[in-house]
Amino acid sequence: MDDANPNLPAHPHQHDDADERHGASHVAPPASDPLDRSRFPIDEWRLVETRFDDRDLGTTESVFSVGNGYLGLRGNYEESRDFIANGTFVNGFHETWPIQHAEEAFGFAKVGQTIVNAPDAKVIRLYVDDEPLELSAADLIEYERALDFRSGVLSRHVVWRTPSGRRVQVDSTRMVSFEQRHLAVMTFEVTLLDGGGPVTISSQVLNRQDADRGASVEMAKAAAEFDPRKAESFAHRVLNPENDGEVLADDRLALRYKCTDSGMTIALAVDHRLETTSRHSTHVERGDDHAKAIFHVTAEQGVPIRLTKVVAYHTARVVPTGELLDRCKRTLDRAAAEGLEKQADDQRAWLDAFWARSDVEVGNQPAIQQAVRWNLFSIAQASARADGAGIPAKGVTGSGYGGHYFWDTEIYVMPFLTYTSPWAARNALRFRYGLLDSARDRAEALAQKGALFAWRTINGEEASAYYAAGTAQYHIDADIAYALSQYVDATGDYEFLDRQAIDILVETARLWADLGFWREEPDGASFHIHGVTGPDEYTTVVNDNLYTNVMARLNLSRAAGAVRFIKDNRPDNYREMVARVGLLEGEVDEWDRCARGMTIPFDEHLGIHPQDLHFLEREMWDLGKTPVEKRPLLLNYHPLVIYRFQVLKQADVVLALFLQGEHFTLEEKKADFDYYDPITTGDSTLSAVVQSIVAAEVGYHDLALRYFHGALFVDLDDRHANTTDGVHVASTGGVWSALVAGFGGFRQQAEGRWRIDPRLPDGWSHLTFRLTLRGTRVRVTVREETLTLQVEEGGATLTFDVRGEKVRVSPDNVSVVDLDGHGPRIQGEPVNPVGTTRADGTVITAKLPSGA
Repeated sequence: MDDANPNLPAHPHQHDDADERHGASHVAPPASDPLDRSRFPIDEWRLVETRFDDRDLGTTESVFSVGNGYLGLRGNYEESRDFIANGTFVNGFHETWPIQHAEEAFGFAKVGQTIVNAPDAKVIRLYVDDEPLELSAADLIEYERALDFRSGVLSRHVVWRTPSGRRVQVDSTRMVSFEQRHLAVMTFEVTLLDGGGPVTISSQVLNRQDADRGASVEMAKAAAEFDPRKAESFAHRVLNPENDGEVLADDRLALRYKCTDSGMTIALAVDHRLETTSRHSTHVERGDDHAKAIFHVTAEQGVPIRLTKVVAYHTARVVPTGELLDRCKRTLDRAAAEGLEKQADDQRAWLDAFWARSDVEVGNQPAIQQAVRWNLFSIAQASARADGAGIPAKGVTGSGYGGHYFWDTEIYVMPFLTYTSPWAARNALRFRYGLLDSARDRAEALAQKGALFAWRTINGEEASAYYAAGTAQYHIDADIAYALSQYVDATGDYEFLDRQAIDILVETARLWADLGFWREEPDGASFHIHGVTGPDEYTTVVNDNLYTNVMARLNLSRAAGAVRFIKDNRPDNYREMVARVGLLEGEVDEWDRCARGMTIPFDEHLGIHPQDLHFLEREMWDLGKTPVEKRPLLLNYHPLVIYRFQVLKQADVVLALFLQGEHFTLEEKKADFDYYDPITTGDSTLSAVVQSIVAAEVGYHDLALRYFHGALFVDLDDRHANTTDGVHVASTGGVWSALVAGFGGFRQQAEGRWRIDPRLPDGWSHLTFRLTLRGTRVRVTVREETLTLQVEEGGATLTFDVRGEKVRVSPDNVSVVDLDGHGPRIQGEPVNPVGTTRADGTVITAKLPSGA
């Protein structure tokens, strides 16, 4: 988990996951339900487990996590005895460490950042007749665990037969509040069903990061198996205690710490309430790395013993731990004054509103419906109360990728937030604005004007030690600009545009104008961008990467348009912006020229867009002959081996076809998809959703559905064999896009124009989703023969382009449009382009590098 040698540099390709132990493949999986329904029955509003199985503890710990975007509690069992990775995580709470490069060079990342395993308050251990409950060894008569998407509560029911033959019923719940960002509530109820006897309940808080033996076991496991996608670890003590003997009023427990190098601080406080008519006593213990409230009960048959545990967490970059503890006290005092029933009611009300604006309904497909709602709920748990922080690649469900923020957020998560919870999207974008000064510093270190956002980071500084697959991904600037533009177009939030978004657009446009260069060619001058890495990390530091150029063009043109828009409509704000960013005369016109002159590579002979200027010169990797034990490639081959081939870790050109689809014809999209889809490895969870979207658009209906299934069950079925490190949040966001943009056919075009061209899968009676546009929520229902648009909330009249027809929808009318089919229909899937002749007459061949 959180600990290995911090002196080792981070490894190449630290992002975009896959592990080919099972599931992940360049071949799309069948469009079928992969779950064992005798253990995980279908329930459209809950994820239910009816049988304990310790063979996939890591996966279930992640998928049964509860969180709110700030605080996350992994789905570990309360007893804390059966686990793969115990964990409690606070978004952005991290330690720093010096990156040691074997050979230094100017501008290399200097300081790594890794999320800290926060003190764990989930632990509630049970002893009956002095025998501990340990699920893997217990005689379980009844067992059910369920994560309820409507109440946001993880519950568990167990009937345990003790070694002495006594039946004991144990019911527990766990909730992290969406309403109160810093609050978690747990209950633990024990009932002896066969006579009375001694019961002990030990409620604990453990500093696993430094003291718990379980953490040491996890660290050893992580160190034993190389995987650059796991979190870096620490050789030193991370959390230094600043406790002053805090056993507070009413036996309230507290712990507080300061991180050794980052200086970040954390405090937590715990209230307990024991309810029973049986005789009982309480004992409290506290050390630097633990706090315990131990309850001894002389239990009576059939008399419940109910423990309620309420926990508050607060963290900060510079605030003293004493002040954080005061904040914890206030959080707990407020929860006590309001009562726990109100916390549950508030949670239900918050989620009722969430589902009203976010739910996607899939007709007559209950297994898909359950998985869809789990994915959407996971996005909420990763982002809803992130507030002033970013959205980590694993949310707050695990330590994978060290808790870092990537461009995944802007491309895969932000669309869902923008169109369903715009306030959460605004918070995520404001977080990026808060990193702008760090981005300016990074651009200066790379001898560029403007700003270059870190590829992976927590505090704004670049944390990737391998620049070729990290820092060289300049496209992150354009990804952020894309998300900003999408948000402003969808919401009309011009206040945010004028005061914050415009600064990012200006500084990122400056970077592209400075990074690129002009070259005189027979057809005139063209603008080129060299020495960059696109989304595909199996091809690095290339010239004229298509995705980068296409997205940089968007960035440049949107920045120019936004500056002119503010100047024309709000001149006072324009003058403030000019002074704030030092905008120079002629810069805006330069951005326009760069955008118009941008080189977009195209191979006339093959009729496709090359991924980069020299991509088509390489031979292909023979994926069909690559043994399963050699997947993913990044864990089994040196980067230089991979870089020599036409082989993709994830969609690159195909992603550009989706994000900037209006600049490509349908014929171009199909030709590009046909070429790149067979050579995309499936080694990244970011690919399947995009491949599904574009497959649906160009006509591969069956293939689109297969890719969708692959993405839908990435974590629920542990398809990439690394869900133990946390939920793949970008993939969960991509599932929404696959539904809404892929099968629903929704696209946002420039300046508040929206288009719908559906591709309903065979066997789905309908697909219903919601879009919040300019403050008005519209329900979209796609059926085989009709498209229905209806305003659910808000008073605006909106216009959609439905296959060339302008359709207006307002609060007082429901628009129904007849559909003539669902796009072109192509059977099968693209064929590998091996054997294709290049323009120079050479033939593309495939091989498997082996050294044999």
